[in-house]
Formats: sequence, C-alpha cells, structure tokens
Amino acid sequence: MNLTAEQIQSNWVELLAYIDKYVSSPRNEKLREFYEQYAERLMLMPAAHKKEYHNAFPGGYVEHVLRVIRCSLKQYDLWKEEGADVSTFTLEELVFSALNHDLGKMGDENEESYIPQTDNWRREKLGEDYMFNSKIPFASVPDRGLFLLQSHGVQYTFNEMLAIQTHDGLYDEANNKYLKNFMPEQKPRTSLPYILHQADLMAARIEFEREWLPKLNSVEKKKENFTLGNKPTNVKKTPTKDKALGSIKSEGLKNMLNNL
Repeated sequence: MNLTAEQIQSNWVELLAYIDKYVSSPRNEKLREFYEQYAERLMLMPAAHKKEYHNAFPGGYVEHVLRVIRCSLKQYDLWKEEGADVSTFTLEELVFSALNHDLGKMGDENEESYIPQTDNWRREKLGEDYMFNSKIPFASVPDRGLFLLQSHGVQYTFNEMLAIQTHDGLYDEANNKYLKNFMPEQKPRTSLPYILHQADLMAARIEFEREWLPKLNSVEKKKENFTLGNKPTNVKKTPTKDKALGSIKSEGLKNMLNNL
C-alpha cells in the first residue's frame, strides 16, 4: 500500500491534534517541540522494515499510531461499559501511551532505525524494502522510546511507562515479569497496559487484513480453480505421465490421475 503526499500530511496534522487535545501543559509544549523537531522523519517512517509486517511503507508509522489511538479510545469505552475501573488511569495517560508506544522505531537523534535496503535480492525475494541501521546500538523499541522522551525533557507517569513497556503483551517475553504473575499484589494496578495492548493488536491485525488477505485470497482462488479442473489449456501431459496412464486399466483411476 502507498499513501499520497496529501494523506501523509493529513495524518501528521491529525497526530498533532491528538497532542493538543489530550496532553496537558507544560508537557504538551515539550512533546510538540519534540515531534516538530523530528517531523520530517516521523512523517515518512514505515511502521516496520519488511512487507510481511504491518504498514511497511512511507507514512505507515504515523498511520499505525493514529489507528492505535482510535482503537485505544474505543477499547476504553468498552472496558468502562463492562465494569472496568478506569479511575486507575486518565485519558491523557491512555492517549500519551498510544501516541508513543512505538516511538523507539524512529532511531536516535542522529540516525534512523530503518533505512532503504541496499541488497536487491533481499528487497525482491524477501520483501525487505528497509533494513536495520547498524550505526544504532541495539535497544528494544519500548526502551528506546522511553529514553528519547526523557532525554528531551518529556516526563511520563508510572502508568505510561508500564503501558509503553508492555504494549506487545506476552508476545515479548520481557513482559512476563509484569503480565505473567499470579499473585494479586504483583499484577498491574491498572488496566491501561491491557487496553493499549489490545488496541495495538487490533490495529496491526486490521492492517494485515487490508494488506495481505486480498493477496492470500487471490492465491487460494487460483488454487481452487486449478483443483476444480480449470487448468490452463496450454498445459501438456509429459511423456512419462502418458506412459503411466497407458498402463492403467481402471478407467476411474485413469481419469483421476489424468486430472492431477
């Protein structure tokens, strides 16, 4: 999928609008300053380096973040309606966490995480339009994102730290210490991490369905047509197959093999 320049610009304006609406002062000014400093990079970032992952195209990062914010707000309403105690966190904490959950994917102050793939074979055969920038020392996406925020003077609450840290849920084994505890006193004191994880999972799944299900369904349709006998008319039997069919006396078996 590709976004137009107008869509990329519109998504960026929408992202800043969420900051203005939900993030209070003085943190609002600090966060706006950070996002405006790296506006060009963030606007054009993919959400992943490989086509098989979600939103691996220019502008895909911001589009994904916007979807996670929207899904988070909808999940909030659902959890509240079903009786969850939403007094344990604020809407500002929810939107702030959704906004910055993947911020670590931008890289550091000087280098991008994802740079154009220079290996034509990997681009054509593996669908890797981007590759990881080896100039950047390794850090997990949540760790790098939190480091970027604090290094630019953007403070965050304990709830926000926990939600960003664990937004991948149990898909990341590093989160076991927070999410895989059975003692009540060791469980998170707020549903915020679970709401953010469900919103992120929902957004990624929707992006997968949009990008890949049509392609997969097309492949399955071709297989189905081939299985039903709708084969290309230019397919010829091999001499070996003709010889094998000639030695079979059962017409039913011969017809079955002839359709393979």
